[in-house]
Amino acid sequence: MQIEETFISGLKILIPDRFGDARGFFSESWNRRRMAEQGLDLDFVQDNHSLSAAPNTVRGLHFQAPPHAQAKLVRCGRGRLYDVAVDARRGSPTYGRWFGVELSAQNGKQMLIPAGFLHGFVTREPETEILYKCTDYYAPECDGAVRFDDPDIGIDWGLTGDAMLSGKDAAAQSFAAFDSPFVFEG
Repeated sequence: MQIEETFISGLKILIPDRFGDARGFFSESWNRRRMAEQGLDLDFVQDNHSLSAAPNTVRGLHFQAPPHAQAKLVRCGRGRLYDVAVDARRGSPTYGRWFGVELSAQNGKQMLIPAGFLHGFVTREPETEILYKCTDYYAPECDGAVRFDDPDIGIDWGLTGDAMLSGKDAAAQSFAAFDSPFVFEG
């Protein structure tokens, strides 16, 4: 497993080794013991699988507040997406800054997003599937969202048309109105 650091503390790109032949490939996307040896000691308790039918589908920017904050390990099972994390930890030197990476079934990359981040993605291809592990269970009373197109964050989503949004995401709050429940501990 290759582990790449980003400019935001705690946010990492994981690239699992792939072993292939004429039939396809095998890849170990997570191994708790091996990751703990690398300082990534996480207890994932829930796996999620999402399908987006059309390109330009935007989901996010989502968060789950304490006491049910979630770290996530995100990958693409089919298709291609642009995955984005925004540092929402008060006191962080990169508070409000974002990082994005293309995840695809082809490249096998994964983004490890610590608790304390906003998360979202946009699909680049039809029938794109995203799979992600979470360190806490979904808690609707802790669920929230910030606008994906907030000018204070300034994410370049690379949209090729109008964004397809859920009602929740279309009505999300601005980053300026967001009273972050997360604190930087680095």
